[in-house]
Amino acid sequence: MLSAQERAQITQVWDLIAGHEAQFGAELLLRLFTVYPSTKGYFPHLSACQDAAQLLSHGQRMLAAVGAAVQHMDNLRAVLSPLADLHALVLRVDPANFPLLIQCFQVVLASHLQDEFTVEMQAAWDKFLTGVAVVLTEKYR
Repeated sequence: MLSAQERAQITQVWDLIAGHEAQFGAELLLRLFTVYPSTKGYFPHLSACQDAAQLLSHGQRMLAAVGAAVQHMDNLRAVLSPLADLHALVLRVDPANFPLLIQCFQVVLASHLQDEFTVEMQAAWDKFLTGVAVVLTEKYR
């Protein structure tokens, strides 16, 4: 799925945001809720305030899952299977929301990393996150 160069770019970007997962995740959620208000319905328990403990906590969990996927790029199905089950079978998240989340995450990365987030890195992350979304939606079939 990913070339050696793409893998290196994904890891390089992850290294830049490591340690800031809660903040990036909270910002990702806020951007998602702002740009796509219908997605807020999946998170009725979260506050609209970025420093809200629940928002930071959920953002941390989301990006921890992305971090696990980065660490296990060769075995996404195994590492993401519990999340796929949760989102498809329990939460019943519309799979059309995953591309929206990817788009918002790309904007958060670009806004924070600016010139460090090259076009090639963006393309690698888009490919990687699309692969993550495919794995998360496989349980819907």
